[in-house]
Amino acid sequence: MTAAPLDDLDRALMRATQTGLPLVSEPFKALAEQLGTTQDDILARFRRWDGNGVLRRIAAVPNHYKLGYIHNGMTVWDVADDRVDALGEQVAALGFVSHCYRRPRHLPDWPYNLFAMVHGRDRADTDAQVAAIAAVLGDACRARDVLWSTRILKKTGLRISE
Repeated sequence: MTAAPLDDLDRALMRATQTGLPLVSEPFKALAEQLGTTQDDILARFRRWDGNGVLRRIAAVPNHYKLGYIHNGMTVWDVADDRVDALGEQVAALGFVSHCYRRPRHLPDWPYNLFAMVHGRDRADTDAQVAAIAAVLGDACRARDVLWSTRILKKTGLRISE
């Protein structure tokens, strides 16, 4: 499916929402007023973007640090190539995994091909999560490591320039 070209109002709507929706009782109406269009037009654009894959989802994104989830690690796994896709889907389905990716290996220095981000209130939480992932992967996993977060360098998504 090919996405339709974006018009000026599409671009303006993307810029207006790239840091989040307005925190008001009727955010789509507020966007429409800001952009000089109707709420129905705003909603139709979001539906079109959703339908053609431009938009993945509209969701609340809590700040896990403010919620006390301050122990974070990117787990990396060396998983048998013939099983990594199926096992990766199982790992991604675990409720505590926030991101899960298959990535190329860079042998001989980097044997890992499956990445899964975990978050906990303390090391015991994340150690239990790592153990749960290891149980899912079983004997398909040959090696693993955890890259622990030490500080936040950037906490934003893609931004569209003016």
